[in-house]
Amino acid sequence: MSLPSEPTAYVALGANLGDRAAQLRAAAEELERLAPVAARSRIYACPAVGGPPGQPDYLNAVVALRAGAWLGREEALLAELLGIEARLGRLRRERWGPRLIDLDLLDVAGAVRLGGPLRLPHPRLEERAFVLAPLLDVAPAWRHPLTGRRAVDALRRLDDAPERSAESW
Repeated sequence: MSLPSEPTAYVALGANLGDRAAQLRAAAEELERLAPVAARSRIYACPAVGGPPGQPDYLNAVVALRAGAWLGREEALLAELLGIEARLGRLRRERWGPRLIDLDLLDVAGAVRLGGPLRLPHPRLEERAFVLAPLLDVAPAWRHPLTGRRAVDALRRLDDAPERSAESW
């Protein structure tokens, strides 16, 4: 799949409560209101990582947005993602706890932000197979803006590759 040369933002989506696939679809529709969706990954089923034991499995995906209008406004884009989470019923009760929806801003056209509430690229991106596998679906040549490491190489280093889900968009 080739993406347009327009600047791209990558957003990770995850849900492990309620109708998980419906939550991902609703979040993707909300993202479409922010910027045109260039691509959607397949949906992956993944066990919960970290947080309290006994959580339900997650469904995870990545959406690529045409982000030209958000360049230099990455903090505003993050605020919009938090607003989508709130509208879809996300309650922030415990770190890495179960959730109806989780949206993480992974990368915005290679921008680097190391301080403040927004950190780009996402600081744990290379440690999470449940992010890297769907990211590869939409951006097979993606490289980490700081390390230069390819997403495919980062995924190979991990032992917990997620499974594709039977769920679809």
